[in-house]
Amino acid sequence: MIPPLGTRSSAISGGRPRVLIVGGALQHVRKARQLGLDVVHAQFPDEYDRGHWPCVDQALLLDYGDVDRLLPLVRALHEDRPFRAAVSLFELGLLPAARVNEALGLGGESVATVELLLDKWRMRRRLAARGIGPVAAGVGRSARELREFGSAHGFPVVVKPISESGSLGVFLVRDPADAETVAERFRSLGAGRWSAKDLSRADSFDAFLMEEFLDGPEISVETLTFEGRHVVVAVTDKECGGPGFVEIGHSQPSGCPAETLREVARSVAEFLDAVGLRGGPAHTEVKLTSRGPRIVESHNRVGGDRINELTETVYGVDMERYALGAGFGLVEPLTGSPEPRGGAAVRFLTPEPGRVVEVTGVDAVRADPAFVDLRLGVRPGGEVPPLAWNEDKVGHVVARGDTAAEAIAHSRRLAAAIRVRTEPVA
Repeated sequence: MIPPLGTRSSAISGGRPRVLIVGGALQHVRKARQLGLDVVHAQFPDEYDRGHWPCVDQALLLDYGDVDRLLPLVRALHEDRPFRAAVSLFELGLLPAARVNEALGLGGESVATVELLLDKWRMRRRLAARGIGPVAAGVGRSARELREFGSAHGFPVVVKPISESGSLGVFLVRDPADAETVAERFRSLGAGRWSAKDLSRADSFDAFLMEEFLDGPEISVETLTFEGRHVVVAVTDKECGGPGFVEIGHSQPSGCPAETLREVARSVAEFLDAVGLRGGPAHTEVKLTSRGPRIVESHNRVGGDRINELTETVYGVDMERYALGAGFGLVEPLTGSPEPRGGAAVRFLTPEPGRVVEVTGVDAVRADPAFVDLRLGVRPGGEVPPLAWNEDKVGHVVARGDTAAEAIAHSRRLAAAIRVRTEPVA
């Protein structure tokens, strides 16, 4: 069945640069409209509603991961009035956008670079070939292979999908006795009721990536690249505390020593050169190990989990706006890293799983002087799922402070003031 085309907005102007935005949030098409772009939006049908109408000139409502369906529709629109670029700020839209750009000769990030970033095993091999932050890694399917990898490289061992994000399916194998349990838990994820919006690949749980455990804290480096020149916009400190590797808090600016940050910036620039990134945003996760910085993974998009809100609050840089507008010359390229103007932190809301009975504290939090943003995805009668990956977090509070430490304290205080009372589901 051919997916419907949305009707053209009465505000459409032939003089505006035309962009295809693949997937993402309402705020992405809204920002594109504010930049003066003519927006065609490829989106899952159930993710598109009347809130998009003022910002979108035409809509392609389909599973945009099916590029064989997407491309003929985009080609037809391109022949009528050409696109200048296809852009995505959402993990599942990155490869379709790159394939559209390649097919229409629009430039942008290459399919090869995007595929390399989406495939953690290929990324590991590229880094090893370039001698950048070596990390022992391999691909396995069984508990036996896990035990063999651990025997060769030491326990604990990290197990993760080769191509997913959001801390989905990431496990720690502490010793050989854990191998069977972890292998079975990983395989069982393949029987989950995943939708097309959840997974990058249908076979994501057939095989797993095995990596040596990297000691030390984890940070992420938020960059913008302009014609191959990488600019560090922000470094985000992360706090883990949920099951597995689920993060429960972020803050900016980083509290790492200046020399550590310089070393990290050099490592990330080498990495981005190695994968061939030429333009746009990147979100690169780094472990500060006892042997120096080690790349965990990277994405050619803005970081999730409210990182862009932190960056805009602390540094005055809206990385989403740059991602949408830089290729059209609508924003000035950054000449260097911005200076922080205070601190900001996000704390995620992770109440006990169960049916929601009561939610309190919202009004008091919104009235607090340190308040920046609050989102709460549950209400009485709804359910809080067990915390297994990022999409299970039911909300967040963003707070500001004069320093990162002050912002962290405020975010914890405000998150604690939001009380989501649950009861077991019968």
